[in-house]
Amino acid sequence: MTVTDQLSKVIDKTSRLIDLCAALQEENDLLKLENDSLKRSVESREIKKTELEEKLRVMTLARSLEGIQPTELGLSEKTLDIKQKITEFVREIDKCIVLLKK
Repeated sequence: MTVTDQLSKVIDKTSRLIDLCAALQEENDLLKLENDSLKRSVESREIKKTELEEKLRVMTLARSLEGIQPTELGLSEKTLDIKQKITEFVREIDKCIVLLKK
């Protein structure tokens, strides 16, 4: 095998390595984009989960107060009305927060 043949093989192999490197770089870039997208999705779902947990907590509290008579707690009807209004305000605030995040 001559030096020219060896040099030709080296050039061919180098060319293939350059092509492979370019293909791997493109795949890497695509995977990075997919990874970023998945991270944003996870963050979004975590926020939604937190919001839903808070709503569940508020609803559980509101339901626990529904079954209790005012006299059992020593509360007047006016106090219960105020608590109900606060619960409504919290729900409206939650809706506003969701809209602001969109």
